[in-house]
Amino acid sequence: MDVGIFLPIGNNGWLISSTSPQYMPSFDLNREVTEKAERYGFEFALSMIKLRGFGGPSQYWDHNLESFSLMAGLAAVTKRIKLFASVAVLTIPPAVLARMAVTIDSISHGRFGVNIVSGWQKAEYEQMGIWPGEAHFARRYEYCSEYVKVMQELWSTGRSDHKGDFFTMEDCRVSPLPTRKIEIISAGQSNRGMQFAADYADYNFISAGGINDVSQVRQHTDRLLAANAAAGRHCGAMLLMMIIADETDEAAMAKWHHYVAGTDLEALAWRDAQAAADVKAEAHSTVGRMVRSDRVPTNMLRLIGSYETVARQLDALAETPGLQGVMLTFDDFLIGMDQFGTRIQPLMTSRRHVTQAAA
Repeated sequence: MDVGIFLPIGNNGWLISSTSPQYMPSFDLNREVTEKAERYGFEFALSMIKLRGFGGPSQYWDHNLESFSLMAGLAAVTKRIKLFASVAVLTIPPAVLARMAVTIDSISHGRFGVNIVSGWQKAEYEQMGIWPGEAHFARRYEYCSEYVKVMQELWSTGRSDHKGDFFTMEDCRVSPLPTRKIEIISAGQSNRGMQFAADYADYNFISAGGINDVSQVRQHTDRLLAANAAAGRHCGAMLLMMIIADETDEAAMAKWHHYVAGTDLEALAWRDAQAAADVKAEAHSTVGRMVRSDRVPTNMLRLIGSYETVARQLDALAETPGLQGVMLTFDDFLIGMDQFGTRIQPLMTSRRHVTQAAA
């Protein structure tokens, strides 16, 4: 099972709380996290793109770095780990993005990929006057399909004459070509989003909720496997999740309850109001899960417990059909990375090859 890190490119990471670790994003922080990931044998690191936060007392995600710039910097100071930057497709034309990706491919010597963000939070785009209207909710994956087609044509042949509903290329050129295939990631959770991933992406990030309930992941990998069968190609499932660990189950759970006590309800309300704008969102979709989520600091799957408990749960996840890997977040990234690398991963049978290689 591959393991990746979801970098803390936004303030306070993935806990919408005033009692969780509070920190600002910086290149130095993300460099340290990524260097730890490389040292502990992680296969990849990914940074999101967020253009407007949720506010509230915790100022949740009100402070963010830019994804491509960050990953270009990290590409220059790492040697092995794969790096994925995220693009909000409404903000950058595909031909420009294709050239940006080739540049980071050159910096990283072939370790770079692109995460496609279709855009669910219209306030991110309204503030810049580029929101295309409510029709985007229904057509965003058609938009993304053309976007990726243009990029892949440019990466494979150096030119594109694509003519579509959203983009028109006239002998568009990009050179040099990438040194290796630039992989594509998508995080769509709706059935339509998963079909887009199966049609065009190499990996699809899936989500689940709850605490220590790894059995529920199967329903989501099964949906992606079905989409793969319909597309006639393979797209690997990557699970987004959080680890909160300590010496004992009780100590780890006490941390979680402390974070829950500080849940930023104002930020959650603002996020959910944004999500509700897509009135036809499927229950499985990203926004559908937000609207139905509990009033807790994060709605992703949480593995909370001792190092032994977390290792056991991760090994159980590794047995899930169709699951290629996990992308981890932590309550405290620097502490959490060391906990995973020195205390959890050595206990995992599914990561024994990484532990042996490090030894």
